[in-house]
Amino acid sequence: MAIIDSSISKAKAVLDKGGLIGLPTETVYGLAGNALDAKAAAHIFEVKARPSFDPLIVHSDSLERLSPYIKELTTQAKKLAEAFWPGSLTMVLPKSDKIHDLITSGLDTVAVRVPKHQQTLKLLSQLDFPVAAPSANPFGYISPTSAQHVQDGLGDKIEYILDGGDCFVGVESTIIGFPNGIPTIYRKGGIPVEEIEKVIGKVEVNAQSSSQPKAPGMLHRHYAPNAQLLLGDIEKLIEEHKDDNFVTLSLSSTFDQIPSENQFILSEYGDLNEAARNLFKTLRLIDKKNPSFILGEWMPEEGLGRAMNDRIKRAASLG
Repeated sequence: MAIIDSSISKAKAVLDKGGLIGLPTETVYGLAGNALDAKAAAHIFEVKARPSFDPLIVHSDSLERLSPYIKELTTQAKKLAEAFWPGSLTMVLPKSDKIHDLITSGLDTVAVRVPKHQQTLKLLSQLDFPVAAPSANPFGYISPTSAQHVQDGLGDKIEYILDGGDCFVGVESTIIGFPNGIPTIYRKGGIPVEEIEKVIGKVEVNAQSSSQPKAPGMLHRHYAPNAQLLLGDIEKLIEEHKDDNFVTLSLSSTFDQIPSENQFILSEYGDLNEAARNLFKTLRLIDKKNPSFILGEWMPEEGLGRAMNDRIKRAASLG
């Protein structure tokens, strides 16, 4: 199994020799390797069992250090970097020749981000290269929000996990691109759409892709628990499935007709930020109970609720 430790020097040593590590960020833990090393990039796809047509996100500690890998930075992209980096925003921009096509899945754009995690920023500042880092979980499974989650999923395939505590956002970064000059949200995430529009005005919001994605994390089935997730009015779903082995997943509601140990709430007071932090962790706890069904509900379509609904939709394999 992997070593779990908080030593930045040990993490750097593994990356410097072309290895992979579990890397903490504010959103979820990443599976990180040298983004300029094609062998390390290929190993990321292999370890995750990730399709080669699903591109990776490149991380460094500043816009300045990401600039050599970007061919063009628009005025809108610069405004977003100034407003949200370090932070939970990934931008898809024209790539320079320094980035291997394997990282971008053959696209002429590269996804870049500066994460908001002090331990990771310190590590990135000491590296001579950026890192590629998709979420550190087997492809299609629930994203990890703690070092132990990484150990549970990939600990037998990597040698080191940098322990940075629990992730304080808990859902992946928002991804925005600029096709034909139009700012377009490819994936809802840790920066709400409303906050982005305060900086650059109205943006388009794309539905996720189920073929070759234009950005990381857009595939149709993703973040999936083992049990079938059913969405709707939980009271009605309970009545329909009263003879089945199920648990409930709600924002804050409880249900008198079923045992409390079979009820999972994301935030006692309906706080969407707290709920987002708890979503992936709660889905993992549910998997340990091994139910046949998860009876869930949609989150309010505002703030981080929009990102959570995107994840819930794909966890339930809804088109």
